[in-house]
Amino acid sequence: MDRLVVWNIDLTLLDVGRVSRDAYADAFGRATGRPLAALPQLVGRSDTEIFFESLYLNDVPTGPDEAGDAELLSRYCWELEAAFTLRQDELRQQGRLLPGAAAAVTAVAGLPGIVQTVLTGTIKPNAVTKLRAFGLDRFFDLEIGGYGSDAYPRGSLLLLVKGDAGHKYGRPLSDDQAVYIADSVRDVEAAATGGARCIAVATGRAMPAELHDAGADIVLTDLADTSQVLAAIDQLTLVPADR
Repeated sequence: MDRLVVWNIDLTLLDVGRVSRDAYADAFGRATGRPLAALPQLVGRSDTEIFFESLYLNDVPTGPDEAGDAELLSRYCWELEAAFTLRQDELRQQGRLLPGAAAAVTAVAGLPGIVQTVLTGTIKPNAVTKLRAFGLDRFFDLEIGGYGSDAYPRGSLLLLVKGDAGHKYGRPLSDDQAVYIADSVRDVEAAATGGARCIAVATGRAMPAELHDAGADIVLTDLADTSQVLAAIDQLTLVPADR
């Protein structure tokens, strides 16, 4: 491995928002015994953050202590995984790949010395389910990815992803050997904290100017131009001099 390309999933590669909202409501109700009347902002947030904000917005008490919170979160994550498993057909029927996503991931996989993984707010089982629904899971080393069940800010999680990749493939990564491709301002900020360059894609809720202002190295309208995506990765990442 000479370079690491880390992808966000939702609103960068695919959009399954309607299915996700239904799954959140189902899992929340089963885990807490209360209906999900109000759902917080989802963009750039992890499933863990979304759950605890949902507790607050819906006036549902947390656990009596940290152990109680952890147990409640574990129950919710289990229910959320089950809710997505039941909706695999809906992911394909109601969700969609974003323009150029499949071609971009396929082309990047063909570059020499590159490993691809994900950094997403989604818990790992559901990240795999989403990618598998659209035939993308085979392009990623999901063992070294960062997920919404991990109790770290996204920037810190990116550092861990880089560390795990370096350990697995036997080569520590500099900031110029890792790039994070994502769609939100929080993702751009995470790249700066996590020691990676950032390609921001304006396929989410953020406007191109917002992504520029947040510090993205390159901003693309979408992934439709595969050659543009490959050129951006090559521009921002370096192959070690000894290779």
